[in-house]
Amino acid sequence: MNKFRTSLLMLLPGIAFSALVFVLWNAAPWATQSSDAQKKEKKKPAPVIPYESGIAWAEPKVVTPGTDNSPPSDAIVLFDGKNMDAWTGGEKWILEEGAGTAKSAVSTKQAFGDVQLHLEFATPKEVKGKGQGRGNNGIGFMNAKYEVQVLDSYDNPTYFDGMVASLYKQRPPMVNPSRKPGEWQTYDIIFEAPRFQDGKLAKPAIVTAFLNGILVQNHVELIGDTPYDRAPAYKPHAEKLPLTLMYHGDPVRFRNIWVREFKELEGKMPKK
Repeated sequence: MNKFRTSLLMLLPGIAFSALVFVLWNAAPWATQSSDAQKKEKKKPAPVIPYESGIAWAEPKVVTPGTDNSPPSDAIVLFDGKNMDAWTGGEKWILEEGAGTAKSAVSTKQAFGDVQLHLEFATPKEVKGKGQGRGNNGIGFMNAKYEVQVLDSYDNPTYFDGMVASLYKQRPPMVNPSRKPGEWQTYDIIFEAPRFQDGKLAKPAIVTAFLNGILVQNHVELIGDTPYDRAPAYKPHAEKLPLTLMYHGDPVRFRNIWVREFKELEGKMPKK
C-alpha cells in the first residue's frame, strides 16, 4: 500500500502539468480561431446554382375559371339554352329548360381550328332501338370531317369504334363511363386541327377527350376523316371550319356548349 501511494505521488506532478498544458492550449487565440473556422465551414452550404433555360417566354394571359358550371372568361359561348343565334340550321330545335333537343344537324356560324370544347348531352330517357339506333348523334369538327361519337352506350352493345366517345370508325374509347339514358353527360374535348402544306398533310388532327371527367382518348392522331362508308383519308382544307352537331333522327338534348380557341406558347431560344 505504501508503494502504491509513493508511485501515485510521483505521477501527480506529471498529470497536473499535462492538464495545465491542455487548458492553456485550448484557451490560446489560435485554438479559438481554428475552432470558429471549423464551425463556419460546417455551416456553409454548397452554393446552389439554379438552372435557366434561357428561353424567353411571353407572359401567359390571365383566364378566370368559371363557377357553378359557367364557362371561363375567354370562352366563346355557343349555346346557353336561350337561343340558337350562334348556329345555322337550328330552326326546328326545341328549346326548353335551358336545353335544346336536336331536330336537325346544326353548324356554327363561326369557324374554328384548335379548340377546347365543352358540351353536355343527354340521350332520350325512354329507350328505343338498339346499337347505333339508340341516342345517336355526333360532334363533327371541321364541318363534320372528324367525328367524336355521341350515343347511348349504357348497356347497349355495338361495334367498339362506333360507341360513345369513339373517334368514329377509327378508335374506341379507352373505357366506357356512360351514364344511364336521360342523365346529363359531359364532354371535354381538345381538338387540334390538321395542317396542310403544298396540298399535302403536314400535321394530322389530334384528339384528347374526357367523358364525364374520365379520359377516353389520349392525344390520338387521326389517320384521316371519319366517314361511315369508306376508309379514312385526308384531303386539304382550311385551317378553320365550322363545328357541327350531327343528327341521325334521335332527340338527343344538348346544353352548356362553349369553346376556347388556343395557341401554343412560343419561346425565343437564346442566341449562341
